[in-house]
Amino acid sequence: MALGSLSSFYIGVMTGTSLDGLDAVLADFSETTPKVLASVSVDYPAALRSEMLAMQAGSNGLGVNELHRSQVAGIALSALHSEAIATLLGKANIKPQHVAAIGVHGQTVRHAPNAAVPYTVQLINASHIAERSGCTVVSDFRARDIAAGGQGAPLVPAFHAALCSELKKPVALVNIGGFANVSFLQPDGAVQGFDTGPGNVLMDAWTQQHTGKPYDAGGAWATTGTVDAALLAKLLAHPYFSQTLPKSTGREAFDLNWLTRCMDGLSVSPVNVQATLCALTASTIAHAVQQHQMQCQGLYVCGGGAHNSHLMAQIQAALSCPVRSTDALGVAPQHMEALAFAWLARQCMLGLPSNVPSVTGAVGLRVLGNISPA
Repeated sequence: MALGSLSSFYIGVMTGTSLDGLDAVLADFSETTPKVLASVSVDYPAALRSEMLAMQAGSNGLGVNELHRSQVAGIALSALHSEAIATLLGKANIKPQHVAAIGVHGQTVRHAPNAAVPYTVQLINASHIAERSGCTVVSDFRARDIAAGGQGAPLVPAFHAALCSELKKPVALVNIGGFANVSFLQPDGAVQGFDTGPGNVLMDAWTQQHTGKPYDAGGAWATTGTVDAALLAKLLAHPYFSQTLPKSTGREAFDLNWLTRCMDGLSVSPVNVQATLCALTASTIAHAVQQHQMQCQGLYVCGGGAHNSHLMAQIQAALSCPVRSTDALGVAPQHMEALAFAWLARQCMLGLPSNVPSVTGAVGLRVLGNISPA
């Protein structure tokens, strides 16, 4: 497709570290502010979720034949993407040929930007999706930034900056998915951002282990507990929190095994652990805002954490600026990341850079993503 004939319709699909499913949006970029035309959320099948968790655990969870299992899991995830995309197009009554491209993140199973040989792995099969959907697919967004010396994450600050370009005031956006990442936006266009640490990942895992529920809806369970100061202090002692920028993190650093080690020698009830994990997420986000955007005039929250009223109240209690969901910006919290990947796909198709070197540490601006034609 010639550059001048590109449609304004793009699809973005996001699968986060919470491993609860995928969100897909169809967006129209014909105006200054993108408009979501349709959206779909699809839960992970239990078997696929278990396999992705095993992939993230590495050799401890996989045993032999890791390469074969990873490819099978990637194709299964791609089939789930294709089904969601077909549903999305059906809801909007738009044909595949009218979509310029689909941006897919894939499932992160390993993120090692600080290794001796830096790399990151997101399982997805873009060719499978292109074949099944009839649309051009853009994938593998992190790799080019890492090749340029960056962390490859977070990727969304550039989109946040584009979305908020007309606010003309210092604000921050935080996505609270499995992990939390924050974007700091200045009126002069300066952008900073990083992963603040665990978002929902530990709270969800602890809830599943002790209640059998997938997550603590609204933070209801956490509200019945009390923050344990000694445990919170041990959690906050993790070296990641004092690490200098740029930085990004994942399950490699924060999981239930780490939590168990931090609890060694302490006697804390499960509900108080949950309250403390909520306080960990809230305090690390609030500290990031206080440290890096002293004059912040608003914090906008997206991701699953925006629906945790207890978590939102804790963040608000720690900050003097208003804390609101991204609904206030015209984007539903559950749509923000998928919309960002639609935008990232658009940037790639137009040959425009979409990393932020001040965020990732890359040596310069880069066009991100690999294109699999329809």
